[in-house]
Amino acid sequence: MYGYDQTAGQQQQQYAPPQQPMSGGMSGGYGQQPPLYPEPSPPSLADAVRAFTTGQMSAEDFQQIFATSKVYCPRGDNPGFLALHNTQQPVIPMFTGLKELRRYAGKESKYFVITGAEVIDLLPTGYGFVLDMEGEHRMVFDAKAVEQMVDFAMRRMYG
Repeated sequence: MYGYDQTAGQQQQQYAPPQQPMSGGMSGGYGQQPPLYPEPSPPSLADAVRAFTTGQMSAEDFQQIFATSKVYCPRGDNPGFLALHNTQQPVIPMFTGLKELRRYAGKESKYFVITGAEVIDLLPTGYGFVLDMEGEHRMVFDAKAVEQMVDFAMRRMYG
């Protein structure tokens, strides 16, 4: 059979690469056409934070990535966000990954994980949040910025 190793008694299969005609200066072989799957994955939230804070990404592109990304939030004994009130406006620390959260809150800290869209949906009115408080590319979103994020999300969903 084409594409299989016919060695008796072995379970191993070997696949031959698909052959393509040699025209237009292209050599035949595997990898000439881009695969249909998987599609390129979006940048990680940490990459998006870095790109946004250095001016390499628009606010809209950042928000689209933020909405679908996992966000790590420290938690206490009671359900809900932990807020910092020793700032001009109360803010909630959030992190792009467990490593960033542990750097801030310690190895044994409790946390929960939600999406950025859930953050925007569940954040109390009048609160902002800080992404990667101890990180190199710390981002602060005050309450007004959060309101703008909510407005953007609503326009995207409902037009």
